[in-house]
Amino acid sequence: MERLHTLIDSPYGPLTLVATDGVLSGLYMTEQRHRPPQESFGAPDPAPFGEAISQLAAYFAGDSTEFDLPLRLDGTPFQRMVWHELQKIPYGETRTYGDLAEALGKPGASRAVGLANGKNPIGVIVPCHRVVGADGSLTGYGGGLDRKRRLLAFEGGRANGGEDALF
Repeated sequence: MERLHTLIDSPYGPLTLVATDGVLSGLYMTEQRHRPPQESFGAPDPAPFGEAISQLAAYFAGDSTEFDLPLRLDGTPFQRMVWHELQKIPYGETRTYGDLAEALGKPGASRAVGLANGKNPIGVIVPCHRVVGADGSLTGYGGGLDRKRRLLAFEGGRANGGEDALF
């Protein structure tokens, strides 16, 4: 198993991209909760990240609302189910933890959904920032609530034709 990483700039601070055997397996923000240790990311090498970097640049520029990349989502079967469901949340929209639990056919699993959401290894691309509390409030986000607020404002402004990105 070969792991490589690269660091890119974004409007939300530096992002570390990680590939396992050439497939994107991580996108981590600085000071992110559940961020693996730096030494687990492998050698620095930008080679496997060209398409991911291009799609992220288009997203941050407001030119793209979707990602089309092969992803390696390593986690428990339940976590992978949650992460798959996250990818169905449309750009500019939010869902609650309860909505996700319902969609998974596990209506009592809101808390477990929240835990899985928090361990999402590929932030932004697997849009865990689009999940809010039952009352619509911003709840925990591994990258910090300020980043979550800014990502949602950015997407909300673009989805509604506005220019109110906060960076």
